[in-house]
Amino acid sequence: MQSILSSLLMCFFMVAGFSATVWTRDRETGFLNRTVKVGSEVYRYQVYVPQQWSRQRKWPVILFLHGAGERGSDGFIQTEVGIAKAIRIYNDRFPVIVVMPQCRKDVWWPAEAMQGQALASLEQAVKEFHGDRARLYLTGLSMGGYGTWAIAAKHPGLFAALTPICGGVKLPERLRAQQVSVAPAEAADPYGYIAGKVGRTPVWIFHGGDDKTVPPGESIKMNQALQAAGGQVKYTEYPGVGHNSWDKAYAEPEWIRWILSQRLTK
Repeated sequence: MQSILSSLLMCFFMVAGFSATVWTRDRETGFLNRTVKVGSEVYRYQVYVPQQWSRQRKWPVILFLHGAGERGSDGFIQTEVGIAKAIRIYNDRFPVIVVMPQCRKDVWWPAEAMQGQALASLEQAVKEFHGDRARLYLTGLSMGGYGTWAIAAKHPGLFAALTPICGGVKLPERLRAQQVSVAPAEAADPYGYIAGKVGRTPVWIFHGGDDKTVPPGESIKMNQALQAAGGQVKYTEYPGVGHNSWDKAYAEPEWIRWILSQRLTK
């Protein structure tokens, strides 16, 4: 009898332990390491999952594209700047899934393979964390700002809102040899071309007024092109701020409220 009781108790604790493990895995939150395979390539990326996350409802999802300085394959350094830094400082402001892929060295986000792995990471996170496809958002800084325009133009209607920060369409003269293409080479007006593709998708552009890396004129021209095309666009320029306008942009309390209020409608 004692042996039977011991066996039953052991079974109980094993089941209880298994249930606890499943529950813990189901409730895993914070900055999480993930990988995605595209063709034969495996890419590391990170996903931020808010503490209050559960499967009981669908969640908005932000796709974040880092700058040139965070390129690599470690799958981590992109969480040290931009939106991840803001999340750590203002944690209660971000009730949202944030997907943070990493661009490989010596290439830019507008490259087809890099766009592909970013979108594959987004798709995988949407499925894993019960993302709301009507509330997918795209943002990026510097090189990621260029990537934001490129991906949004190539996939119109996918995102409910865009936030390019200190990005642009044409590279500064010193970088032209890299042949990064945001708009097709044959486009007579590349800014107008991108604006036409973005259409009525709400956009909030940020740039530093003293940016010597990417001239603020890039964002000004996109703002003007979107206005001319009848788009929904806001433009914020920070006087006296250089290239790092992203710290101020992601710290704006109104920004996260604005982007999360946007939704695709059928």
